[in-house]
Amino acid sequence: MSENVPLLSIISPMYNAGAMLETFMQSLLAQTLSSLEIIIVDDGSTDGSGERADAYAQQHSHVRIIHQANGGVSRARNAGLAVARGKYVTFPDADDTMNPAMYQTLVEMAESDELDAAQCNAEWFFKASQTTKPLIPLDRLTSTTVLSGPEWLNKALITHRYMHVVWLGIYRRELIEQLNLTFEPGLHHQDIPWTTEFMFNVKRVRYTDQMLYRYYMHDASISNRKRTGQRNVEYQRHYLKIAQMLEEINTRYRTRIKIYPAFHYQITREALSVCHSIRREPDESARQAMIADIFATQTHKRMLRNARGARQWYQLMLWLSRIYRWRKK
Repeated sequence: MSENVPLLSIISPMYNAGAMLETFMQSLLAQTLSSLEIIIVDDGSTDGSGERADAYAQQHSHVRIIHQANGGVSRARNAGLAVARGKYVTFPDADDTMNPAMYQTLVEMAESDELDAAQCNAEWFFKASQTTKPLIPLDRLTSTTVLSGPEWLNKALITHRYMHVVWLGIYRRELIEQLNLTFEPGLHHQDIPWTTEFMFNVKRVRYTDQMLYRYYMHDASISNRKRTGQRNVEYQRHYLKIAQMLEEINTRYRTRIKIYPAFHYQITREALSVCHSIRREPDESARQAMIADIFATQTHKRMLRNARGARQWYQLMLWLSRIYRWRKK
């Protein structure tokens, strides 16, 4: 790479990062990889995070801040991708931290093995108890040799511990551009369809079981909020949309790659999470709205088409019988 083109572009959406911004920025500035650019996309912060980020950009030439109106994580990542110059890109969350050697480790893996993607393990950090645990336990998955993207995704998914999160790795930017792959605006957990389609196109990927990323678990996290009523109905629609998108991706690629059973299983798994939410929902009108959404989107048929394995079939039959019983016509 030429001197003015970095090996890695770090793209991080930021919205009201608060006190975590400094911890996050320090972990980025401490990275041992020198050939990188840091792109912080301030997504309409109102707590002064944008101004504090600007101060870092003034002090460090490889830090760039984009300010935009609040539009969500997907639009922020897309804005960062539009200006990124690195050979590889990655997308850490602005309230997490990285091991100082994380990006050097991943870039060296990618460069030495001509990878389209390199992924690592992470650890959950529980603020309340100040304890950690691996995202993917070592007894479930250890470091791999070079695999194709579909082979890797299959191997990862059958652990039942893998998460479709873009912060677990680095990705060849040229391939993202070739695919015209963007993040779906307004969709929670948009990482799931994005990583799936990217990996379906990857020729070479490798995984290290080193835990190089720390994900902070705290009550304010969007994925950990307890939702009830109409807010829960709207949130569960994201999972119904993801199940639909995953099935569409499988259909588009079925003549080009091997569609492993795990890729079907994932669709039903995402949709079943909505069924669990229906049982926990205390508001009867919200429960009925979620049940109506399942039938309106044909998700009940989608789950039947994609269920794989005796255990998932048993779970699906159990949940469908409950939903039919709960449904008020």
